[in-house]
Amino acid sequence: MTSTARRIDVHQHLVPPLYREALDRHGITEAGGRALPEWSPGAALDVMDLLGTETAILSVSTPGTGFLTDPGEAAALARRLNDFSAALTAGHPGRFGWFATLPMPDAAASAREAERALGGLGADGVTLLANIDGVYLGADGQDALWRVLDEHGAVAFVHPAELPGPAVEGIPPFAADFLLDTTRAAYLLVRSGVVRRYPRIRFVLSHAGGFVPYASHRMAVALAADTGRSPLDILDDLRGFYFDTALSASPAALPTLLAFARPGHVLFGSDWPFAPAAAAQYFANGLDSGTDARTLAAVDRGNAEALFPRLADAPVPAPAARPLTARLRRSAQRAGARAFFRIVQPGAD
Repeated sequence: MTSTARRIDVHQHLVPPLYREALDRHGITEAGGRALPEWSPGAALDVMDLLGTETAILSVSTPGTGFLTDPGEAAALARRLNDFSAALTAGHPGRFGWFATLPMPDAAASAREAERALGGLGADGVTLLANIDGVYLGADGQDALWRVLDEHGAVAFVHPAELPGPAVEGIPPFAADFLLDTTRAAYLLVRSGVVRRYPRIRFVLSHAGGFVPYASHRMAVALAADTGRSPLDILDDLRGFYFDTALSASPAALPTLLAFARPGHVLFGSDWPFAPAAAAQYFANGLDSGTDARTLAAVDRGNAEALFPRLADAPVPAPAARPLTARLRRSAQRAGARAFFRIVQPGAD
């Protein structure tokens, strides 16, 4: 871990053995078109040290519990995953936090598990998949969950899932469909009025919000025509989301995100282990080279401290003792990644 960045990564995943075993029993070996990656706490800490990350807020990625058709089984798996995440965080003070898994689309069961996780287990927030079997966030019948999250002033981490339709051959879902899925959820959360009725929920949109910053004005015009609301009010709702930089801190995407998002609403994200360490490094270097020092400090840590006040007051974890050869290897990896990022940037025409 570097001595200056102390990043807080709000988009890092875990794949605990109990979850992998549950997926295996149902023949699920990939998510979003990627094979399920290997994961362990030790491997996570190694990548965090490489990226200069002090604390990672962990979440279970798609499919969550959505592959289970029995509501009781889904609720039981969510409980087991949340108990695992709470124990993992307790065992690594200052290094991990966690977003609770909820058994959506069962809003009532999700509300109960959110109350247990936020009120009893110390979760830093909840994970919400943008859709499960075509039921999107913002659909009717979800108010029981929104009420609980609003009462807790909860952070809700919105992560994409596979679209409710067949994938297009040659386009893995993670490459393009995931961006559309997050955009759809954001659109419907605004259209349904959830973000206005439950203003204490802080929604974090994965991957820079999908297409939201880029297409925000186009969406605002469409929503205004549909709802009769002012486009300016709709843009204000869209800007009210938080956004992470996972796989998105590129010279093309980052300026748009920073121009659109409200001050304080952009957070660091890596998407490891579904994004390999090399990809996480690439986009971390894009953030390092694409922002001024003040903005970088805010994205790396300051903005997340405002969302998760416990991290602002936490003591700095003592760095793990590593052999000289390991430290030199880490330094060489960082230098090589920075050089690669500079080389592949498009030149000016």
